[in-house]
Amino acid sequence: MANSMTGYGQAQVNQSGYQITCEVRSVNHRYLDTSIRISRRYSLLEDAIKEEVKKYVSRGRLEFNINIEKTEAKARNLKVDKDLAITYYRYLKEIADEVNISPQIKVIDLFRLPEVFSLEEEGEDLDEVWPVLRIALNEAMESLVIMRKREGEYLVEDILQRTDLIAGMVEALEKRSPQVVKEHTEKLRQRIVDLLGQELPDENRIYQEAAIYADRINVTEEIVRLQSHIQHFRQLMQENEAIGRKCDFLVQEMFREINTIASKANDYEMAHIVVEAKAELEKIREQLQNIE
Repeated sequence: MANSMTGYGQAQVNQSGYQITCEVRSVNHRYLDTSIRISRRYSLLEDAIKEEVKKYVSRGRLEFNINIEKTEAKARNLKVDKDLAITYYRYLKEIADEVNISPQIKVIDLFRLPEVFSLEEEGEDLDEVWPVLRIALNEAMESLVIMRKREGEYLVEDILQRTDLIAGMVEALEKRSPQVVKEHTEKLRQRIVDLLGQELPDENRIYQEAAIYADRINVTEEIVRLQSHIQHFRQLMQENEAIGRKCDFLVQEMFREINTIASKANDYEMAHIVVEAKAELEKIREQLQNIE
């Protein structure tokens, strides 16, 4: 059954010296659009994240918020620039001699000078981060898919109910169409009788005019196509794949047929049914905007 494009997923994994939290929110979008918020040091993993996401969804705007924390301290190296320290010492001693003061320079004083020493962490291997991140990502996406599926079921149920209403309206149009011709024929006969003041001398002429009128307002083809579209639409709504675009196209075709019927049918009752059908189609089209 069709899935919604709206949902939320979250997961937290603590493994291999990392605690990773992954949150994802999804809203409707024409295509698959993935936005990722992650620390710059892990930005090279964004392409791998996007490829993993494609396994779960095909449409929607997904916004990820990923937080990676190290739970085990990494070794830190002390780096000392000896040449710079000696240079500092030499210049300080020269200045002290020139102004005739005791330098009294201690080693700790040299360490406090800019860039004499620095602490460096061991380089972080993204190949160690990715397996843990992938677990968190998959769990978050599975949670998202469950929510999208559940909401999709509600949407499909509502859309199918409205489709049934439209099918009933199409049936009413089909029944009403021949009656419109009969009523028009009777009105035409009565109008001529009123003008002549007597019964018609030639009934065949009335039947010819009625036949011409019936051909002009005939909506049989439109009714048949509408019924075919409705049947196809119901079948699509039961498929387990991305159907949003296909269904949206079918709704456009239904609008085209119903508008043609409205332009042909010169009848108040049929016009009223058409307005109701178009209102339901518009509601279906709005709902389809959130179907994957």
